Amino acid sequence: MTQVDTLASNATLAPSREAPPASRSRWFSAYFGTPGNALITILCLGTVFALAKLAIGWLFVDATFVGTPAECKATSGACWPFLSAKMRYIFFGFYPFEEQWRPLTAMLLFLGACLVSMMPKVWGRGLLIAWVAVVLPVLYVLMAGGYFGLTVVPTTQWGGLPLSFMLSFIGLACALPLGIALALARASSLPAIRVLGVGFIEIVRGVPLISILFMATVMLPLFMPNGITIDKLVRAQVAIILFAAAYIAEIVRGGLQAVPNGQVEAGHSLGLHYWQIMRKIVLPQALKKVIPPLVSLFIGFFQDTTLVTIVGLLDFLDTVRTAMRDPQWQGIAVLEGYVFAAVVYFVFSALMGAYSRFLEQYFRTTHD
Repeated sequence: MTQVDTLASNATLAPSREAPPASRSRWFSAYFGTPGNALITILCLGTVFALAKLAIGWLFVDATFVGTPAECKATSGACWPFLSAKMRYIFFGFYPFEEQWRPLTAMLLFLGACLVSMMPKVWGRGLLIAWVAVVLPVLYVLMAGGYFGLTVVPTTQWGGLPLSFMLSFIGLACALPLGIALALARASSLPAIRVLGVGFIEIVRGVPLISILFMATVMLPLFMPNGITIDKLVRAQVAIILFAAAYIAEIVRGGLQAVPNGQVEAGHSLGLHYWQIMRKIVLPQALKKVIPPLVSLFIGFFQDTTLVTIVGLLDFLDTVRTAMRDPQWQGIAVLEGYVFAAVVYFVFSALMGAYSRFLEQYFRTTHD
């Protein structure tokens, strides 16, 4: 018998005991395992409880839900009649009051088209044709008018939530293919193409969005021939597209670098040319890897469209601020508008985040 066998035979086994619940033990030790952890947990819970009590009191218990500005002034809670009185202006800005059914219809159509486009089973060339040939023209006709007996409404009167949707979602949809092209240009083996791609990306990323908006709105008309003008809204939209494309290009370039070179070599061995390799092999893998940063960028640009107010466009957040400057409500409705705007931005940002997680799961289960 070896020494190991001798030690094993002489060893006394400890009596078996039932293992404690793992999840409960881990949870308790994480929050109350030491006196310091317990103190921090209690302080955090107390702070959260106190803040929640104040918030519930201001939002609901002491709030005024129906009434006049004078009645709101007499209470210490939120003044929700402000939102009901200013809701149409907050959503549609200076769009003519009797024509506000048009931006409402356009917004519902846009959201419905986005909802349908989120379903993987409808993805394809037909979906792109439907957007270009049907959805976008109908949205433009509804907003601008001039056809089918609709009154013409200039873009200077567009505002509110439809304007924010158009600047962010349409801008990012147009910036995505441009960003992919810039990423391919930066990774190109042709020196001239690579230099142009690097130059554009670094120049645009080196200046803030405010500067590009100012250049598109103030400086661009100075270089145009006499008598030729470009609509301010179009200029702001193009500026957002160019700015977003530079950031998308860097995200996509990271995805391209994550694809092994063997994938490209395999494509060459099959006799595929460059664009076939990019379209069928490299880009599908690269874009799948960069879904989280792309969606984070989209959420950030959806919120950054508020910067267009500096060039005279009235987006959703600016309509909220303008409504709160009404002398009838000034000093009474101080936070209500910002709370409502925060809820709207949070809802759409959370939906985009949830769709990002859905895409990650979809590609993981169907394309791995």
